[in-house]
Amino acid sequence: MPDNPQTNADLSALPIGMFDSGVGGLTVLHECLVTMPQEDFVYFADTARFPYGEKTAAELELFAGQIAAFLERTGVKLIVAACYSATSAALPMLQERFSTPIVGVVMPGARAAVQSSRYRRIGVMATEATVASGAYVRAIHSLDSGAEVIQEACPGLVTFIQDGDIASQELTDAVRGFTAPLKERRPDVVIMGCTHYPLVAPMLQRHLGRDVSLVNPAVEIAREVEETLARQGVSRDGEREGTYSFCSTGDVESFRTVGARFLQMPIAAVRHVSLAELEAGDE
Repeated sequence: MPDNPQTNADLSALPIGMFDSGVGGLTVLHECLVTMPQEDFVYFADTARFPYGEKTAAELELFAGQIAAFLERTGVKLIVAACYSATSAALPMLQERFSTPIVGVVMPGARAAVQSSRYRRIGVMATEATVASGAYVRAIHSLDSGAEVIQEACPGLVTFIQDGDIASQELTDAVRGFTAPLKERRPDVVIMGCTHYPLVAPMLQRHLGRDVSLVNPAVEIAREVEETLARQGVSRDGEREGTYSFCSTGDVESFRTVGARFLQMPIAAVRHVSLAELEAGDE
């Protein structure tokens, strides 16, 4: 944010910033657009460095810091780290470093899972980076120290979905392999711990079984964003229809085409942001 003090009225007119490694975070943006139709949003996709799930914690901190700095320079009133890998590795650093409030995606899903689990056996399907960070284990145990947390890393699953594959036999075989260890441990709730996974929720449900409840944290994240804006007094008032815009470090046409399927709304234009611009702005 600029050094000059801004009133709540000034801040309320600013958009909400959101970032992810690719198109998966658009599932979060969709829920936010439905929950807060009057708000404006800027979505940043780091598709040139996708996928994040295979990156180290140090790399994720670097990438997340560069993007948050870009969004803060752009002018936003709140930043949503709509990426589980980035949230797991970098959220404390981001919240300490930047003056703009930053909301992560782990705690809202953990809270929903704890509240809905009857037997306190909670499964987590996520990327390797999210599982390795232990962020979900910590978040769930902060709410219920006696809950059993069963994590399953799903390497490669996000790439199927990012490429637009939500129904192939190869994807089905991969999902079967990832869900089998979870089924053996019999959780009653499973968190879809990656923004891409809700796109294959019907397939996950089929392989996990009807008695398992799937938690889509996107709904909970939208609720937390709305509550955060209200607490700070910077919600946008009125019956206006908000706008949404996009930035991508990778191929903008690919993002626009695949992203529209994830967002379930049209994507008219995407601004390309080079990695050099990101790196220069974070110096």
